[in-house]
Amino acid sequence: MNLLDLEIVTNRLFLKPISMEYKEVIFSEFTEEITTYLRPQSPKEISETETFIEEGITHLKTGSDLRFVILNKVTQEFLGCAGMHGIHDIEQQQPELGIWLKKAAHGNKYGLEAIAAIKNWVDANLKYEYLIYPVDRRNVASRKIPEALGGQISRAYEHKKMNGNILHLLEYRIYPNTKQVSG
Repeated sequence: MNLLDLEIVTNRLFLKPISMEYKEVIFSEFTEEITTYLRPQSPKEISETETFIEEGITHLKTGSDLRFVILNKVTQEFLGCAGMHGIHDIEQQQPELGIWLKKAAHGNKYGLEAIAAIKNWVDANLKYEYLIYPVDRRNVASRKIPEALGGQISRAYEHKKMNGNILHLLEYRIYPNTKQVSG
């Protein structure tokens, strides 16, 4: 399944496949502050962002991941990135959702709108047992996303980042068709 042409449109957002067109803005907006509660580190050099995008394009071609840039539907302003990893994990059927938004986009419920749109597409097009949404327990705004989609905490664990910081992750399970949220 080649997902390079998949676009998702919501009331306020346009999700389109990640591409090199956005490398500079991803590099500049994926800051240390943004990654405080995320597993990945912010890139030190643009080549790291280019590698991330190249991997994303490869995964879109093979149909194993969804990787989108999130844009304002009207202005086309870059807002962040979202996606789902492990689409074809045949043994588990438990793909993992993820998202980050640039600082200026926080507080507008864009995260919920984007993740709800991805979940709605997945519900209509893929078979899965449940979606996984890991989030640091201190990241209250991000915890509201899986909770609004009917997600339930299935486990808690720690993850040590490369910089030595510890994330205190809650892993939510979001089941198919549990709750449709429009954006």
